[in-house]
Amino acid sequence: MIPLTDGRPLIAKRSPDEIAAIRAACQIVSLVHSALARHIAPGVSTATLDELAEETILAHSATPAFKGYHGFPASICASINAEAVHGFPRPAPLQEGDVLCVDVGVKLDGWFGDGAFTLAVGSLAPDVDRLLRATERALDAGVRAAVPGGRLSDISHAVETVAIEAGVAVIQEYGGHGIGRELHEEPHIPNHGAPGRGPRLQAGQVIAIEPIFSLGSPEVVVDDDGWTTRTKDGSAAAHFEHTVAITAEGPQMLTQPRTAAIGTD
Repeated sequence: MIPLTDGRPLIAKRSPDEIAAIRAACQIVSLVHSALARHIAPGVSTATLDELAEETILAHSATPAFKGYHGFPASICASINAEAVHGFPRPAPLQEGDVLCVDVGVKLDGWFGDGAFTLAVGSLAPDVDRLLRATERALDAGVRAAVPGGRLSDISHAVETVAIEAGVAVIQEYGGHGIGRELHEEPHIPNHGAPGRGPRLQAGQVIAIEPIFSLGSPEVVVDDDGWTTRTKDGSAAAHFEHTVAITAEGPQMLTQPRTAAIGTD
């Protein structure tokens, strides 16, 4: 889910206990990702995946963070092929060769977790495979740049560099965000830009990093539903996201099945 910022100027810093609480919400996001990935196949509908996601979240005494958020009607965003973000789950079955992005948000005990992945439905064309691999590499690069003492735009630049090298387009309207007591907090984190700009990153900050790339044009249009956002030229899009804690020991990806640190060398 993409941020709707409210103008707060500061990047919140969290205590170890607060980061642990965010991690607990993120672990449910990870469980949902794993459950859905096992079921994504031709013939399965994204409406069915949405039901499974909600059941999994509720079974862990948590709440789907997206459902009802500014009127969004579902527990997951399910964006297919040219849909870059915010797609509605639907009853129509997935088809062989589709590309599906699933974005999941969870609220647990007043804390939020957020994460997304993109997966092929059956076989995958080589150029679309290149897009997915590049978007996932960009997420990894963005996470590696999330270190104390760095600048916020170092993350943006790391993400964009991967896109340029892979020959894919950055969808510039959207990006990452802070997260914690709210689903979307300051700062907004663009997926493009020069390094060395913006506030310095500090241990204790928690952010969601989410590159969103297109195989063709970076331009997008929004459907009449007010949410579903697709590439203007109909080219395939991909979206990956982790919630990340910035720590003195390195970035910690909270939306993974286990604690994970990424080195910076």
